Amino acid sequence: MAGAGAGPGGETLLRVRGLRMRFAGGTAALDGVDLSVGPGELVIVLGSNGSGKSTLLRCISRLLHPTGGEILVAGQNLSRLEGAALRRARQALGMIFQHGNLVRRRSVLANVVSGSLGRHPGIRTSLGLLPAGEVPAALGYLREVGLEHLAQRRASTLSGGQAQRVAIARALAQRPRLLLADEPVASLDPEAAEEIMRLLRRLAKEDGLGVLCVLHQPELAVRYADRIVGLQHGRVLFDQPAGELAEAPIDRLYEAKTQAQAA
Repeated sequence: MAGAGAGPGGETLLRVRGLRMRFAGGTAALDGVDLSVGPGELVIVLGSNGSGKSTLLRCISRLLHPTGGEILVAGQNLSRLEGAALRRARQALGMIFQHGNLVRRRSVLANVVSGSLGRHPGIRTSLGLLPAGEVPAALGYLREVGLEHLAQRRASTLSGGQAQRVAIARALAQRPRLLLADEPVASLDPEAAEEIMRLLRRLAKEDGLGVLCVLHQPELAVRYADRIVGLQHGRVLFDQPAGELAEAPIDRLYEAKTQAQAA
């Protein structure tokens, strides 16, 4: 039987071991974090502000350089790579941020095609020219998120939910095996938030991607996650299947924050 974070064949797309991140001044944002994500699995990380959730994703993607531990993505240890080797290894993961971060003046299609630029290094792409050969695939990714009909629309005209779906299509254009989503629904209305969570779950189940998602909404985590990881003060408080998780452990994640606000 495959363990937590392992796919049907026992494969693990992401394995984090003893991850530590200490900022200047001695603040420990992560203190020995262990977790894993397998193919077809949606793992959601919960925790209050300052628990280390976003720092965790930024360390895994190597937007931050952790001070200790290992990060294995599709078998490669990103924590030991630098330069061109790191850039190649990072193509196995796609990152989705809270606000989409689209180029507002460009079309939806152009934004999605830009996700493929890591496979097309050279002077043309460095000047902002997009590889025309990637357009059919980009249209396919837009179709997958339900927005092919908006391909020629300027990104500045999109709603928040539409922009986030375009950001997901752009991440798919990178052809990743693992998706990292940093509070992808925090700025959306409830209906759009549900739409994005359904899409992330479908990408995991139908496309076999591993998805690691940071959320603030426990109710969404319980409905959509395969597993829920609770992070508090940079440490894993629990890591359990969503269907087996009681309310009490989730409540403990936010107790310290609630008490501090009441004081």
